[in-house]
Amino acid sequence: MAISTSPAPGHLAAAAASLPASHQHDFSEAQIAAEAACLHERLQHVGWGMLECEMIAPLTLEINKLKAETGSVVLAHSYQTPDIIYGIADHVGDSLALSQAAAKTEAGTIVFCGVRFMAETAKILSPSKKVLLPAPNAGCSLSESITAADVRALKAQHPGAPVVCYVNTSAEVKAECDACCTSANALAVVEAMEGPKVLFVPDKYMAANLRPLSSKEIISWDGDCMVHREFRGPEVRAFRRQYPDAALLAHTECLPEVVAESDMAGSTSGMETYIQQHPERRRFMLITECGMTDKLKAQFPERDFVGTCVLCPHMKRVELRKVLQAMTEPVPEQEIELAPETIARARKAIDAMLSIGRAERVK
Repeated sequence: MAISTSPAPGHLAAAAASLPASHQHDFSEAQIAAEAACLHERLQHVGWGMLECEMIAPLTLEINKLKAETGSVVLAHSYQTPDIIYGIADHVGDSLALSQAAAKTEAGTIVFCGVRFMAETAKILSPSKKVLLPAPNAGCSLSESITAADVRALKAQHPGAPVVCYVNTSAEVKAECDACCTSANALAVVEAMEGPKVLFVPDKYMAANLRPLSSKEIISWDGDCMVHREFRGPEVRAFRRQYPDAALLAHTECLPEVVAESDMAGSTSGMETYIQQHPERRRFMLITECGMTDKLKAQFPERDFVGTCVLCPHMKRVELRKVLQAMTEPVPEQEIELAPETIARARKAIDAMLSIGRAERVK
C-alpha cells in the first residue's frame, strides 16, 4: 500500500508541450491564464501548483471547446486523476450512474474516462451513440477474471440458480446473467432473486461480505479487485490506532476483515454521501483507490483525509492527451462496438436490476 498522494502531474506537462500548434493558436494568453486560475482553484487542494495548471490549460480548453463543437459528453469515474475530473468531465461518479447520465443526454458521442467494462455499459444503455474509450488497454482485474463461457459452465453446475453479476463485468458476461448489480445495491438484488441459491460473479470478497447479510446461499466466483485486495486487517487497525477520530469508509470489494473494521462499507458514491451526511466528522480514512481520495479532498477541502490508498494502473492510463486524440483522430480500438444481440441480452440484466431498485423504493 502507498500513502495517499496525488499522482505527479509531470506527464501532463509533457502532454501540454506536445499539443499540436494548431490547437494552441485558438487561445490567447489571457484565456489560458483564466483557465489555469480556474483549474488551480480546484486542484490546489490536491497539491497542484499554478505552473502545472498553466501547462494543462491549453489541453482542457481545447477538449472543452471540442465537446461543444462535436456534441460530445465526457464521463469520468471517481478514480480518475484530478485534471480529468475537474478539468474536462461533464459527469463524475461510479460506472453505472455515469452510463445512465449519458443515456439521458442529447450528446451523440460519449467519451468515457474509465476502463473498458464501463464504456461497454455505456454502449449497452446508449446503443445508437458513439462511445469512445481514450485508453483502450484500460482493463479491470475483476472483469477479466471471468468469461461468458465461465458463466455458462457455472450455471451448468448449478441448474436453475439465478446469476447476479457485479457491474464490473464485460458485456458478454452480463448477457449470460439474470441481473446485474452495483456495490450499492448488491444485497437488494441478491435478495430479490427467486429460490434459495444465487450465483454471484465475479467478486469473491463482495460475495463474502454479502453472505452474513443475506438469506440466500451465495455461490461465488474466484475473482477480486487488484486494488482492494491489497488492504489487510492488521494495517487498517494500525491506522485506526494512529487516527482514532477518523471515520473509516471501505469499499465492499475489500476483504471481510477490512469491512469488519469500517464505520461504513459500500460504494464510492456511498462514501461521498456518508461524508455529506456527517458534518460532525472532520477526518476520514478511505479504503479504496487513490483517485477517490483526491476527488474528495478537492470536493471537501475543509475535511481531513488520512491513511492509505492503492493506485489502479488501468484507471491511470487515461490522460488528457489521449482524450484529445480520441476526440479528434480516434483509432478503431478506441470506439466501443458490441453485437446487437449482446446489447439486448446484457440490457435485460441491467433492466432487471433497475426494476428491483424501483420496487425497493416503493416499499
